[in-house]
Amino acid sequence: MSGQELADFLRRRRENLRPEAAGRAHGPGQRARRTPGLRREEVAARAQVSVSYYERLEQARASRPSPQVLDALATALQLTGAEREHLARLAGQILPDAHGEPERIPDGARALLDRLGTMPAYIVNSRQDIVAWNRAAVALITDFGLLAPSERNAVRLALVLAGTLCDAAPEAEATFARQSASQLRTAALKHPADRALAALINEFAAHDADFAAGWRDHDVRPIPAVRKRVKHPALGELELDRTTLLFPGGGHTLVMYTAEPGSSSAAALDHIS
Repeated sequence: MSGQELADFLRRRRENLRPEAAGRAHGPGQRARRTPGLRREEVAARAQVSVSYYERLEQARASRPSPQVLDALATALQLTGAEREHLARLAGQILPDAHGEPERIPDGARALLDRLGTMPAYIVNSRQDIVAWNRAAVALITDFGLLAPSERNAVRLALVLAGTLCDAAPEAEATFARQSASQLRTAALKHPADRALAALINEFAAHDADFAAGWRDHDVRPIPAVRKRVKHPALGELELDRTTLLFPGGGHTLVMYTAEPGSSSAAALDHIS
């Protein structure tokens, strides 16, 4: 893994950490800050490493840090669990998968989709390719079977093709774009030899400014459960909760849409397929 990626991540997280959150509020007698976030020497002091070593890390000139140093840096920068794992991958402490491409669909996954009945659901691989779906997902989103394989990608459908039956609010689309950048960055670290994935990332970054910003900022986060307001041409406006379930092995994710029990959206889903 490139030392430049590690350097960029450290710098972005340092600049994004508010001094007051790290106990470094500006007060009388302190010199004004000319750059956002913490200074390099402040991170070095918090991590108990030399300033020169930390500077070399941010300049991609230092050797890979040890697990102990990584842990100290993660604590100093107040990284989340997802960001700690990302840092470890960047530093080569977690090796990439041997396979260049996403693995096959887990056993029993298609049967699980069928058992979900009127709950719209589909399965994506680490590229966000939609590899399996149920009838309810077709009714809510689009008939994936009629799409070309290259179009059967959750991110491409939302950001590039806009080829779904239901529309989300602009702010939800921006959040989705940044979340997608986060998921594909994690996938790129796991599958560095996957050229198809690299091509997707370049395409999405060139097409969508929010995706590009999320990628540039090393925006790494776990997949959240979110509530979405969507407009369906036949069912009208729906309020749905999107939940994800990661299959063992981490290569595939189940994406499900549910509604509040007793709501009009729930009644609509009961008759969706």
